[in-house]
Amino acid sequence: MNTANTALDVGLGLPIGDPAALLTWARRADAGPFSTLGLLDRLVHDNPEPLVALSVLAGATSRVRVQTEVLLAPLRGTALLAKQAATLDRMTGGRFVLGLGVGGREDDHLVAGTDLRSRGRLLDEQMGVMRRLWAGEAYGEGAGPVGPAPARAGGPQVLFGGFQPAALERVARWGDGFLAAAPPSWAGGLFDTVRRFWAAYGRDGEPRLVAQVNVALGPADVVEDARSRLLAYYAFTGMADRMAEGLLTTPAAIRAALSAYAGLGVHEVMLYCYGVDPDQVDRLADVL
Repeated sequence: MNTANTALDVGLGLPIGDPAALLTWARRADAGPFSTLGLLDRLVHDNPEPLVALSVLAGATSRVRVQTEVLLAPLRGTALLAKQAATLDRMTGGRFVLGLGVGGREDDHLVAGTDLRSRGRLLDEQMGVMRRLWAGEAYGEGAGPVGPAPARAGGPQVLFGGFQPAALERVARWGDGFLAAAPPSWAGGLFDTVRRFWAAYGRDGEPRLVAQVNVALGPADVVEDARSRLLAYYAFTGMADRMAEGLLTTPAAIRAALSAYAGLGVHEVMLYCYGVDPDQVDRLADVL
């Protein structure tokens, strides 16, 4: 599949197992055919903090977008998050994409001091505040605007991840697009629901649709490294084996997934890597 001849962007979801190696990943990706670098978010886990890490990677690149995939907004203070996002957007010249979610791990919310049960409502409240701040309005009584102004009018592009109806509606209410961590057989229904909400809210244009698929490309030890890390990351779900079964490990399987997502009308596919071998960047580039 030659993505240069299609409207489909292909990005890389970065591994979290070796933060110091991410500069190598980023520089190789920036020199290649990839559109975006994505990084996941957890609090009680051995992963780099995404806004800090992506700031470093943005400074080491000049072309690719940098994207949180997804940042767990309820774990963070709203005004500070708005300021951080606007700063990164401004300093990258609009290359920052803010992917947001609510987070389903009880331990993350315990450490952050937030209520797991009200996380969706809190995210909606946060979005109302952040949209106002990005527009240059005052925070509220006794407090003025929180700058800097983002590079993109109205704030960085915002994508929402999730599977429940409330998350899909949030795309139309507050966002610019949707990030689906689901196989094509499932993602199509999610995309259709997002489009229906988008139309119901009277939004112009169409939502940006981004798909995520887990990949590992290389010798057996690279694939096994990715599989073991993926199993460890998703152990809390009770469905880690199913997630590992969906790991794509051949060029043919990856090309087939890209074609399937393209058929669903997505704008971008993120090839998410759990294995830490940076040579995967070049192997994956050869697939495109």
